[in-house]
Amino acid sequence: MRLSELQTGEKGVIIKVMGHGGFRRRIIEMGFIKGKTVEVLLNAPLKDPIKYKIMGYEISLRRQEAAMIEVMSEEEARESMQETHFHDPIAEDIPVSEAKLKEIASGKRRTINVALVGNPNCGKTSLFNVASGSHEHVGNYSGVTVDAKEGHFDFQGYHFRLVDLPGTYSLSAYSPEELYVRKHIIDETPDVIINVVDAGNLERNLYLTAQLIDMNVRMVVALNMYDALLHSGNTLDHKKLGQLFGVPIVPTVSRTGKGIDNLFHVIIGLYEGADFIGQKEEIQDEAMREYREWHDKYVPDHKYGSHDEETHDFDGKSYIRHIHINHGPELERSIDAVKEVICKNENIRYKYSTRFLAIKLLENDKDIEQRVISTLPNGEEVIRVRDKEAERIRLSMNEDSEQAITDAKYGFITGALKETYTEKNENTEMFTRIVDSIVTHKIWGFPIFFVFLYLMFECTFVFGEYPKGWIEWLVEQIASLAETFMPAGPLKDLIVDGIIGGVGGVIVFLPNILLLYIFISFMEDSGYMARAAFIMDKIMHKMGLHGKSFIPLIMGFGCNVPAIMASRIIESRKSRLVTILINPLISCSARLPIYLVMIGAFFPSKASLVLLSIYVTGILLAVLMARIFSRFIVRGDDAPFVMELPPYRMPTAKSVLRHTWEKGAQYLKKMGGIIMIASVIIWFLGYYPNHDAYSTTAEQQENSYIGQIGKAIEPVIEPLGFDWKMGIGILSGIGAKELVVSTLGVLYTNDDDIESVDLADRIPITPLVAYGYMLFVLIYFPCIATVAAIKNESGSWKWAAFTICYTTLLAWIVAFLVHQVGGIFL
Repeated sequence: MRLSELQTGEKGVIIKVMGHGGFRRRIIEMGFIKGKTVEVLLNAPLKDPIKYKIMGYEISLRRQEAAMIEVMSEEEARESMQETHFHDPIAEDIPVSEAKLKEIASGKRRTINVALVGNPNCGKTSLFNVASGSHEHVGNYSGVTVDAKEGHFDFQGYHFRLVDLPGTYSLSAYSPEELYVRKHIIDETPDVIINVVDAGNLERNLYLTAQLIDMNVRMVVALNMYDALLHSGNTLDHKKLGQLFGVPIVPTVSRTGKGIDNLFHVIIGLYEGADFIGQKEEIQDEAMREYREWHDKYVPDHKYGSHDEETHDFDGKSYIRHIHINHGPELERSIDAVKEVICKNENIRYKYSTRFLAIKLLENDKDIEQRVISTLPNGEEVIRVRDKEAERIRLSMNEDSEQAITDAKYGFITGALKETYTEKNENTEMFTRIVDSIVTHKIWGFPIFFVFLYLMFECTFVFGEYPKGWIEWLVEQIASLAETFMPAGPLKDLIVDGIIGGVGGVIVFLPNILLLYIFISFMEDSGYMARAAFIMDKIMHKMGLHGKSFIPLIMGFGCNVPAIMASRIIESRKSRLVTILINPLISCSARLPIYLVMIGAFFPSKASLVLLSIYVTGILLAVLMARIFSRFIVRGDDAPFVMELPPYRMPTAKSVLRHTWEKGAQYLKKMGGIIMIASVIIWFLGYYPNHDAYSTTAEQQENSYIGQIGKAIEPVIEPLGFDWKMGIGILSGIGAKELVVSTLGVLYTNDDDIESVDLADRIPITPLVAYGYMLFVLIYFPCIATVAAIKNESGSWKWAAFTICYTTLLAWIVAFLVHQVGGIFL
């Protein structure tokens, strides 16, 4: 709990002090350090400030400052002791001595909150996976991490809570990722930030490092992909670079896990040691002993330490000091002027670095400007001073303040790299250039992409057929056993026709879906996905979209939900919204089972071409609708096409297979959850009422509850060539597209004149109707999860409802044209 939550007369032991910079240092110097007991003496008449007793003297803090100090209260310690005693009621009366309280608090303060911050493609998520054992997917293109992922692990007696923040190039307010990362750092106040930097792209990556330095946070730089730097022949003095930037720099290779242990040793030392530097002399001895012990044991070659303004020296050891990046005399003068008027509000320091606020205001950051105006009593005065200084910079430096600050940061980075970095091999990107000259060629680029898609579908069919056959055989044997040994009655019919017929009809396609995800994972991990976006930008622009829109659209082949979430990488609201609206037209893997059923039955000799035509139809319809939406429905300005093209990297088999299996596990989980439940419901509605009152199964189904529903919608779908059972399949697909197959499996299982276990053989339609049905399933009503994602990402139910209506109407029109026009020629 927080110190501000303690009541008068209660005691607590300090676990950690949050906040940063001058505020944090001042609190610590006042004696609020880890392991010390603090007692609440009294509240002021208006409940603020609060008087505390610590280390034998009395001191007052404002409530908001006390809220930045985490403590272990006596009540929390008692609850912890109860858990140790297996919730023994007697333990409620166990007295909590000060020694016991400190012991429990000591264990609690060994939880370290760490946030990972870095550019896209820097290996941040790979490091997160290696460190925490989590299985987040690693995609080699911008924006793969669109939300914060959390992992937990224990190391050297400490419990780490690791948060993988979205990849971002800066801490401005240009994209949702940038705002999210900045808000997390400010509001959550991580104990330590790991700034992951690509060792092969230092100048660009270190710009974010420079902005984090402005925030005055505790930070360690993970110099990732260090093996690639060594292999290139280039050299870097990372220790000296760390001294110049004022942060410890640790080389890592997240792909293999090399250097990760050392990274977290440094984090422990930083966490344990930084609080102790700069404290009053009488409380330094014990703290410094613990700090030196960690430093000597784990990081004797690293120099790191406080966020103070001076270099401290203990026992001959020097520690990296926090530095302010010098932006030049003119800019520093303006930064100081804006900072001075911000500092009139003393209480702002507990949450923000005032220097960071001043810099962001001079960069015309609208989010920070709004916060200043709405929260500071002198907000208008701050903005007036900012405007005055921005104009002075424009006149004296002949450029706007935002550009001047950016140039100054890059100037500092360039100077630091000149002292520490030597480039010996200028041809390290030769392989990437050679491959790009082929796959992004103006003539060959598109054929190569479509050949790759064709091979993907061909392999999905050819290699997936063998394990699919094995699973079909297993399902048949299970059904045969149930048919043989179970007594006749509703329970037997439920097991054989409902569960085995429904779930079994879908689970056989697991191998095909796994193969599809292997190809998609390879495209993402290798860097080819970004090239696909590059070659498609002009086409996307003609559609009224952005080149980056191609990435969410391609991701839609796997699942529309994360694909819609990935649209956050698009800066333009117009392009982002249009991309969201057309994404359901991209055929996800959940639709694949119904395609495989229909194609296997009606187009076995041309399976790959027919499947490719379905996917291409979805893409062409997306192009058409995007053009219509961008011109008539969604208004807004276009954004420039700025996207990193990362170097090609050979995906590791472990990464691809792990991601593929996780998708397979999700599919199996769906089998045992929503699909099984829906299959049972469909069976129940098709079995009752009056199951035994009819002479044939077909007659009974027509008069069942589900038959009544199907007959009610049959007039709408009859012009498409669909019968009422196919209509029920369409309705069930609203929940999840896999349910179309399981529903048809249940409804067509009991036809008396058909004995085949293959669902494809039991659907009495023509190839033309089958093709129209596949197109209808491709286009119509997105699944419920996709609808929810559209609402969340667009910010309105209006767009979710619009998507439901237009996709369903479009599906009916396309299927009608296929059936009616196609019937003329066939």
